Amino acid sequence: MSTTPRIAIIGAGPGGLVCARVLQQHGLPVTVFERESDPRSRSQGGTLDIHEDTGQVALRAAGLFDRFRALSRPEGQQWRLYDRHAALIRHDRAGEDDLSKPEIDRGQLRALLLDSLAPGTVRWGHGAEAVTPLPDGTVRLHHHDRTVGDFDLVIGADGAWSRVRPALSDAQPSYAGVTMVEIHFDDVDRRHPGIARLVGSGTMSAKAGRRSLVLQRNSNGHVRGYVTFRGPQDWHAGLDLADTEAVRARLLAQYQGWDESLLAILRDNEGAFINRPMFVLPVPHTWQRVPGITLLGDAAHLMPPVGVGANLALLDGAELAQAVIDHPTVDQALDAYESVMLPRAADHAKTAQQMLTSLMPDTDSDAAIFPDTQWPATPAR
Repeated sequence: MSTTPRIAIIGAGPGGLVCARVLQQHGLPVTVFERESDPRSRSQGGTLDIHEDTGQVALRAAGLFDRFRALSRPEGQQWRLYDRHAALIRHDRAGEDDLSKPEIDRGQLRALLLDSLAPGTVRWGHGAEAVTPLPDGTVRLHHHDRTVGDFDLVIGADGAWSRVRPALSDAQPSYAGVTMVEIHFDDVDRRHPGIARLVGSGTMSAKAGRRSLVLQRNSNGHVRGYVTFRGPQDWHAGLDLADTEAVRARLLAQYQGWDESLLAILRDNEGAFINRPMFVLPVPHTWQRVPGITLLGDAAHLMPPVGVGANLALLDGAELAQAVIDHPTVDQALDAYESVMLPRAADHAKTAQQMLTSLMPDTDSDAAIFPDTQWPATPAR
């Protein structure tokens, strides 16, 4: 840059944090504004498989690959597919030296990125409400506490319900027709040996028609599960989602006839059921350039959670930072970044939608099982 731009990143998720890290590596100051009150204010979700051609590229650009590698779980690449009778249809095992997509807990990845930033980079409890383009090409950032700040570049890395997106696009996320209900198991090898056997060291999916049960092993003996089904967003109509036993009964009725070892996933989970309807942005999602404003990750291309969202967010963040570093003006940097990011996102979003349709068809037939395709469902942030 011919002058040092004032840069604000909205959202302290993986994409926003890796963008900040690469900028700081090259001496560019940046502030990350995050609505959460502190790094421990909420769970960051389950496990991520970080792909060698996307997420790992970003972590290498950020100088963090070796630290990621030390935390990651290559053994988590193992995947098992069952039918509803608990018959094993397919079992994929990663080779001993396979690092194509090792797993890491979302919380561990976020902590790794946060620790790499200069102290004070993230302003916690300081979310954005809106952004306003100004006549001189700069951008005014409006915070939830009614304070404002002016910047040369505002990056919306604030997820599905982005407060930055409306400055660029009228698009809103829409329900994808599929819901995931999240469940948890702790100390699984000792307390839930049947669950441990089903999931192994990685991920398992049991599928029949428009329903599936997914388990993913996280670190420290923790397993997250996702009860996934096609149906209306109000599937829980007349049900108090805080009433765990009532939700359990409703779900068990949906999975009637499944093997008892699989129904244990619904019967034995610890704590509440967490309803996570799946939302997507239109495909393709594009916008006309507004000076000084852009998006990355789910804010730009929210798609079904089939294993690419977080990886694309990381790659978006690293490439956007590098574009800012490499070009003399913000507009030129955004031209370079968006000319690559937008078509790539559209291609991935089309593929993700096709996968969702294949994996969650609108049928209950037992024949609707797809052994050639995985269901690596992890809810996006």
